[in-house]
Amino acid sequence: MMKLAAFLLAVASSTSALELTPDNFAAETDGKTVFLKFFAPWCGHCKALKPDWDKLMEEFAGSSTQLIADIDCTAGGEPLCGEHGIQGFPTLKWGDPADLQDYEGGRSYDDLKAFADANLKPLCSVKNIDLCEPEKKTLIESYLKMDKDELQSLVEKEEEKIANAESNFESELEKLQAAYEKLSTEKDQTIADVKNAGLGMMKSVLKSKDASDGKDEL
Repeated sequence: MMKLAAFLLAVASSTSALELTPDNFAAETDGKTVFLKFFAPWCGHCKALKPDWDKLMEEFAGSSTQLIADIDCTAGGEPLCGEHGIQGFPTLKWGDPADLQDYEGGRSYDDLKAFADANLKPLCSVKNIDLCEPEKKTLIESYLKMDKDELQSLVEKEEEKIANAESNFESELEKLQAAYEKLSTEKDQTIADVKNAGLGMMKSVLKSKDASDGKDEL
């Protein structure tokens, strides 16, 4: 009986689980605030998270404004993982599907559920422009007035800024690494030179003098 119950629970969980790919991403996330798990099936941390994440997906299944789903970075969801810069597993992101934010909270079911309850609400977006602050509303309206090519060009310029910042970071990091290695080598050489110059013998003689002074006092 217990095995049957476990089997039925697994079946129920799998039927409520939604896995996103480029083919269904737009349709499934349209007008919703999302909470997404980018994962790889072989990942140990992903396997550990799966029961609580599946339970969370079941809890929010059927919502018209909230979506909790999986994205398999080794299968159909791989292009989405590349698009969102996923570098480790599991990675959790949430918010407007067009502007996902990193989730950095706890990963127990209680932590995930509390976060979802507090944050998976309609957000300021193109679909929910009435929820926007005046400044953001004006910004969205200005973008809506642009033709597609003009907006695409603007997006590319902003993405280029990010790419340049990342490239500069990597370049400067390489310089720091080179400087670190140089300093480390210089330090090791100085230590070796000092020891080879007789530091050990100096300490040994000093220790013998201390011992001799002690005998003289007696």
